[in-house]
Amino acid sequence: MRICFDSQIFGVQAYGGISRYFAGVAAELPRLGELDIRIAAPLHINAYLEQLPAGMVLGRRVANPRGISLLRRLAGAALCERTQRRLAPAIVHKTYYHAFPRAPAQAKVAVTVYDLIQERFPQDFPPGNFIPKMKRLAVQKADHIFCISEHTKRDLLATYPVDESRVSVTLLGFDSMQGLSETANPVEFRRRLFGGDRPYLLFVGRRPGYKNFWGMINAFAASPWLREHFGVLCFGGGKFGVDELARLQELGVADAVRQLGGSDAVLADCYRHAAVFVFPSLYEGFGIPPLEAMSVACPVVASNTSSIPEVVGDAAASFDPASDEALRETLERLLNSDDERMELKQRGLARCARFSWRRCAAETLKGYHAMLRR
Repeated sequence: MRICFDSQIFGVQAYGGISRYFAGVAAELPRLGELDIRIAAPLHINAYLEQLPAGMVLGRRVANPRGISLLRRLAGAALCERTQRRLAPAIVHKTYYHAFPRAPAQAKVAVTVYDLIQERFPQDFPPGNFIPKMKRLAVQKADHIFCISEHTKRDLLATYPVDESRVSVTLLGFDSMQGLSETANPVEFRRRLFGGDRPYLLFVGRRPGYKNFWGMINAFAASPWLREHFGVLCFGGGKFGVDELARLQELGVADAVRQLGGSDAVLADCYRHAAVFVFPSLYEGFGIPPLEAMSVACPVVASNTSSIPEVVGDAAASFDPASDEALRETLERLLNSDDERMELKQRGLARCARFSWRRCAAETLKGYHAMLRR
């Protein structure tokens, strides 16, 4: 059976969760049976595709860190359509929601829904955001829809008129941080960041809106004990803007909060050397950072909403993200208990072992077979 992934996401992501998902599934599917997996990405910027077997990726990487221009993306879509017609696959799995590139007429079409964040939090996105409309059309036309969590499936069925028999859940895999070697010992790492060996709370990723970064900062600022004994490290998300710096100053915590970017190896160090990783998001379609933290025995504090409980299970200290006070109390309790932190570390290592790209690929293959039987 020939399965083709289209070019959409690989023309806009050099790195990123969606392209990592498709590369992970594509790498594992051939190990599950007589499957011919192809990625029709004539012009792409994606690093993960470079790691796949020779011949799987039909296209070349364009050296442009700012991404491919609109004109070149349109050209890439046209070339992708031509490549897919030549391949004549049984299934085309669209990597995002755009109508183009179109699948060949004889192919069944699958699409993956990652979350309903833009539908649930429209205020966090620019006016005139057209992605929900594209998503609606994509799921209506698809022969099969994959959702990356049960919560995403429930949201999809509640939001769009979709036949549930066409929907299946494929929980994501993730890349363990264990294999990344340490770049600094813990004391040196913390001293470099804070000017002294100060333990810290870790936040990873984008900070605006539903990510609830300010809920975490409010909880930290409201605790004299936390402010005296801990700092806060933000990895990724870009440097603090003027408004963010002003707000940190107003809360009296500007001297305790740092921002850092870097490679996956640096991120692994951030997890390893943290007192605790905090995942305060109001909504996630899945949520990989808690698993990354667990894989290097970093205790996790996580919201009890959306898909997050599906991911963390009993391996995180959970709290209601609508309450900054609940987060403050959870942090103070956990950071005062060596026994609870050790228990979470052990549970976390066991929990993250359940999530793999092999399992995700196997569940995806079941969905393909179900689609072809209909």
